[in-house]
Amino acid sequence: MKNRNIICAAVLSALVCFPLLKAQAAPDFALPGFNTTDGDHALFSVTTGIANSAFGYFALFADTDGSWNTGVGAGALDLNNGSQNTAVGVAALLLNTGSFNNAVGVTALELNTTGTFNNALGRAALFNNVDGFQNNAMGDLALTNNTSGTTNTAVGDDALFSVTIGNSNTALGDEAGSNLVDGEGNIYIGAQVQAGATNEPEFIRIGNDTAFAFPYDTFIAGIANRAVDAGANPQVVLVDDTGKLGTVALNAIGNKVASQTILNESRNQQKRIAELEGTVARLAGMVKEQAAQIQKVSAQLEVNKPAPQIVANKP
Repeated sequence: MKNRNIICAAVLSALVCFPLLKAQAAPDFALPGFNTTDGDHALFSVTTGIANSAFGYFALFADTDGSWNTGVGAGALDLNNGSQNTAVGVAALLLNTGSFNNAVGVTALELNTTGTFNNALGRAALFNNVDGFQNNAMGDLALTNNTSGTTNTAVGDDALFSVTIGNSNTALGDEAGSNLVDGEGNIYIGAQVQAGATNEPEFIRIGNDTAFAFPYDTFIAGIANRAVDAGANPQVVLVDDTGKLGTVALNAIGNKVASQTILNESRNQQKRIAELEGTVARLAGMVKEQAAQIQKVSAQLEVNKPAPQIVANKP
């Protein structure tokens, strides 16, 4: 499903070509405008940019008027001309021209150009991002294929790995949501929790029973022994055979509002139980009445019973 090998041939060839552009490397020293450099061709092109720090081979090489940038590592922020970016790692934010990005890790945010307010921590995290903004990726290859997606958050190795243009997705766990491509508004929590479809919208998936040999038991505080607010409309929570949760609305006295087979059956059972209870009560009354009649008849028989007669024996 994914290629975990990061292709860096283009990056390396680009870095190799840079020495041909200038005959000699810039010396290591503090430059005007609060700029600091240490490394071959680091901050080589700076003109009006201020407060930049470049440490490593061709770090911040092309920066001219970008300011407040920090590049640490060979090729870090190499072609940058934006401001307030931080890159730590070989080829991190290599092609960047945007601002307010942070990349920590080899090739993190490498292909980013105009994207802004992105944070990447991990090897190749947000590697393919071009103009996506406000994304957060932490973990090896997290959000690595994102190009234009926005406001995604991925925490865990390969989390949201396949997202390209999806928006507002959140994934927490190893490979969480790694098969999602262009869905939006989804939440995936747990190792290997996958999307039901590559473009599903606004799903919440927690835990993955199919990935392990044992099922989960779920405990959520604040539900059991808690009453609904006064005046609220209570609802019945149901789970279908796919594990999806849903509700059926009830009115305040518990009568059914929505048509649902399970609720119909429940009400029918309650009705049958009530009828049986009524029948039992009537039978008990009849038995009691019959017992009283039997007792009354027995008493009358005792009263009307003839007195015993004495017969004298004659000699």
